[in-house]
Amino acid sequence: MPFEADVLAAYPAEVQIPAQLVAEAVAASAAVTLQVLVVLDDDPTGTQSVSDLPVLTRWDAPDFTWAFAQGKPAVYVLTNTRSLDPAEAAARNQEIVSNALLAADKSEFPLRVGFVSRGDSTLRGHFPLEPDTIAATLAAVSGEVTDGVVIVPAFPDAGRVTIGGVHYMRGTGTEAGQLTPVSETEFAKDASFGFANSELAEYVAEKSQGRYPASSVIVLDLNIIRAAGPDGDPQVSAKAIADAIAPASGLTPIVADIVTENDLRALALGLEEAERRGKKLLYRVGPPFVRARIGQEIRSELSGEEAYAGNSPSLAGGLIVVGSHVGVTTRQLKVLTDQHSSAKIVEVDVERLLGDEAGAYLDATVGDVVGALRQGDVIVHTSRLLIKADDAADSLRIARTVSAAVVALVNRTLKTFPPRFVIAKGGITSSDVAAHGLEIRHAMVRGPMLPGIVSLWEPVDGPAKGIPYIVFAGNVGDDQSLAQVTRKLSNTIQSPPAP
Repeated sequence: MPFEADVLAAYPAEVQIPAQLVAEAVAASAAVTLQVLVVLDDDPTGTQSVSDLPVLTRWDAPDFTWAFAQGKPAVYVLTNTRSLDPAEAAARNQEIVSNALLAADKSEFPLRVGFVSRGDSTLRGHFPLEPDTIAATLAAVSGEVTDGVVIVPAFPDAGRVTIGGVHYMRGTGTEAGQLTPVSETEFAKDASFGFANSELAEYVAEKSQGRYPASSVIVLDLNIIRAAGPDGDPQVSAKAIADAIAPASGLTPIVADIVTENDLRALALGLEEAERRGKKLLYRVGPPFVRARIGQEIRSELSGEEAYAGNSPSLAGGLIVVGSHVGVTTRQLKVLTDQHSSAKIVEVDVERLLGDEAGAYLDATVGDVVGALRQGDVIVHTSRLLIKADDAADSLRIARTVSAAVVALVNRTLKTFPPRFVIAKGGITSSDVAAHGLEIRHAMVRGPMLPGIVSLWEPVDGPAKGIPYIVFAGNVGDDQSLAQVTRKLSNTIQSPPAP
């Protein structure tokens, strides 16, 4: 595995760019017509890099009307399409884009809507299906033809970086400083969205089944992103990026090298310049892209007091729901259970959920959780043995069956004895818990619970109003992260043992 410093030695140093510079460029473009980015988030963890933005779990035109009325530069829509089959995912994308355009057209103030397809920083998800569907819907509804799709999976906060067109995962612990091509990680073996290529141009060719050959992909490497040099004018980089994008037409894929937040801001300025010149772009991106694109400062992590601000925390225990099966989640779960000895641990047996007595088993499990919440925190996790089917569709079906049971458990618990807080670990898990378990329709993203990762939502309606909801991706954080977040919110977990 290469070392990051060695790979970066071939490229210029990053350009220092304050977020305010991007915000001013965006504001200048929006001086006449307000632009709002509608982010179709294929699971809710895309919000972990932003703050003070509205999020929707329903997408009728009135929902967009509420969101647009908040006057924010971006709106997140929780599509949960990573849990759907391709036909369902395409239909949902089409419906959301159509309703967003309808609401914008009826807005009381001039409104220009841009679209972001938020995908996974480890390259899982429906690609190129989702940006293709957004582009087709835009063309059908408004006549707008998309020139290029900008593909930026990088998530430096979580150790995902792109250098020389290759997408990597940073090592941690004894492997700190090393880079592993993402195709060599467990994520590339995903039962539904596996892939073979870490070089993004080749990944695009692979996923498009050759419709976009690697040679057709525009690569914005660090020589372009950092064209201005560390002490130069950021507009030099912006113009270099816009010039490189100029040939794009007919949904040309455009991939970008990103290692730092400054690289994302340089890219944002370049995209702003390209769009000012008339380019019509869609975005397929990882979590931090939107923060940089709208010129938002990096929000410091929230304290426990800030998490409960404006609400009186319940004396009940908190509910921690763990559905993800990736290795880091399993390690985080072990650390939490080791450190939180007073918490009740309820393991949901996946095989029993798939069996003939699933209903009775779920009834008993709900009773256990409600009883335990009266005494303290409850950790609910699915059994760690991942049951896979022979094909991707059956794997998704099993995942949805298990998720539906977890959602029912959370919803019945909420309406019987509301918890102090809810943490949901895993993308599909946190999506379903939000939309169906807690019946959140509209919420505000308040900010991260850890630096750059793990999002706090404040529900503004429904039965969970006033209960902090923590969206925690399955593949982020170190082994201590889940315990750290729980400790901020809990009134029963003890401090960790001294090293």
